[in-house]
Amino acid sequence: MSRISDLPVLWRMLRGMGRGGDHARRLEGFYAGQAAAYDRFRERLLHGRDELLARLELPPNGVLVELGAGTGRNLEPLTPRLGSLAAVHLVDLCPSLLAVARRRIIEGGWGNVAIVEADATTWRPPQPVDAVLCAYSLSMMPDWRAVVANARAMLKPGGILAVVDFTVIDAATSALANVPPQPAVLRWIWRRWFGHDGVHPDPDLLPHLAAHFNTVHKEVQRGRIPYLPLRAAYAQFIGRA
Repeated sequence: MSRISDLPVLWRMLRGMGRGGDHARRLEGFYAGQAAAYDRFRERLLHGRDELLARLELPPNGVLVELGAGTGRNLEPLTPRLGSLAAVHLVDLCPSLLAVARRRIIEGGWGNVAIVEADATTWRPPQPVDAVLCAYSLSMMPDWRAVVANARAMLKPGGILAVVDFTVIDAATSALANVPPQPAVLRWIWRRWFGHDGVHPDPDLLPHLAAHFNTVHKEVQRGRIPYLPLRAAYAQFIGRA
């Protein structure tokens, strides 16, 4: 049954993300046909999210922003703590994924969660926030450095940025995370393979985050890819502004 339900996702991934139009149009074109099956398939691909969320400090009456929130899946591991938050803003550019998030919010009865269809490089909440989450979203954003800068600007002093995303391991990432580097040819292959679907793992991600935030937690792991005997590297980072 799971293989049949994965077919819309696998077909879209085989076709790849289109190159025409702006970023919002490309996202919608890629995800519209697989939004209903998105979470089911990505549970086996996007590793480390629940572990990152378990480490995320959220003060009572705090405000959380998720940039590139997609279907709102990351609300579910936070359910025991959601009621204590003043507000949660889910920001994304893809209407089809946000439609799933809206249904999830209604079913969960989360009255303090708001959907925002906007660009993560420029949107900011009315007041500084306590935490910003980017879970497998920065690698899909054309200017992820601008998104990180925007996240930093919207955080309160001492606020938390939490990131989990695909990466490739060069010498700098290897030294930061204390893991062996990947050969250059393997880094090239991974970037080409992911790039077909609009995902661009960048070896500069972890060093950039460590340079702009006070590190609370960082690590690099590898996770399985569905239907393939391969493991892709992903990084977790938590830092204070």
